[in-house]
Amino acid sequence: MRDKKSDVKKEEILALKDAIQLLGGKWKFCILHNLHAYETMRFKDLQERATGITPKVLSKELQELEENLLIIRTVNNTKPVTVSYTLTKHASETRLVLDALIQFGLKHRDKIKTQ
Repeated sequence: MRDKKSDVKKEEILALKDAIQLLGGKWKFCILHNLHAYETMRFKDLQERATGITPKVLSKELQELEENLLIIRTVNNTKPVTVSYTLTKHASETRLVLDALIQFGLKHRDKIKTQ
């Protein structure tokens, strides 16, 4: 008979792996953070805000976020054609994760400065 506590831990580990795979990488948190702040952004604006990202990498990250139902890609009927990105309702849950990481990062920077 399996221990119920170990099953919960296994399920939590699998969920953690899923979240890391979904949100992991150098740029996804930055993209999500900007979309939380600005709600809708064009490709070029996202690239400017994520200093150092190449268009190819940004395109790949946006595609993965769209495939995972975190953002919506909208092709605007403008001349020239522009593309904008917004968060899905599902992605709103990432706000708490982002805020927690930002707070940890700020505290960690302070800790390192005082060493």
